[in-house]
Amino acid sequence: MPGGPPVPVSHARRAWLYVLGGLIALFLVLPVLVVIPMSFSDTVYLEFPPRQWSLRNYRAFFGSVEWRDATWVSVRAALVTTVAATVLGTAAAYGLAVTRWRWSRAAQVLLLAPQMVPAILVAIGLFYLYAKLELVNTLLGLVLAHTLLALPFVVVTVTAGLASFDMTQEMVARSLGASRLRAVLTVTLPQIRHSLVSAALFAFITSLDEVVVALFISGGENATLTRRMFSALRDQIDPTIAAISTLLIVISVGLLAAAQLLGRARPAGRSG
Repeated sequence: MPGGPPVPVSHARRAWLYVLGGLIALFLVLPVLVVIPMSFSDTVYLEFPPRQWSLRNYRAFFGSVEWRDATWVSVRAALVTTVAATVLGTAAAYGLAVTRWRWSRAAQVLLLAPQMVPAILVAIGLFYLYAKLELVNTLLGLVLAHTLLALPFVVVTVTAGLASFDMTQEMVARSLGASRLRAVLTVTLPQIRHSLVSAALFAFITSLDEVVVALFISGGENATLTRRMFSALRDQIDPTIAAISTLLIVISVGLLAAAQLLGRARPAGRSG
């Protein structure tokens, strides 16, 4: 009725929405899930469904020096990227939240630009810049590039946490004699710690899974795991790829689940 109270819609009447949502989720997830049983195949090629189950692909991965070195490069780059992107992104989000600078909106768009520009364009630009700075195939160059790509995720996540934080608490701390830095470190950041943890997890996953930029700027002893996976698929169908993909899926899903659990674990009435 026009002007009347809203009529509640039962779950039965919304059943088609649940079915449609389930089909869309299945369409998105199914290609990823197919890789998991393929990783346990006993054949020397990718096979689905496997006729015989085996851990040979996992033994090949953990027993290969090349794969272990590439994994170590990716883990080191991801850890340093996580620290750098979280610190820089948090500082940028805090600055945008408290400033009344007329160009703050433009600065926010600039910080999010690496996620709006196609990755191939970012990779080509970084390659030409790194060639002049001699940063191609170096761990430092890889960390800088991954930090650039992870920064938007940190800025968005921390900005969301700061939006639900009452800034008057920080003002009270400063009015009682705390410096601005101390007020931020002891009042603001502890109350948005769940957003900080989520932002750090997003930064880690972004660096660990990144492949397009790594194809252009990493190589040799500093080749990442994803780059070596791409090379293995280009030169031959190596079934070890399925085992590595499964491990990356487990790590990514585990970290995202941890981020969701941390978000739900926030006490009622607390910010961050």
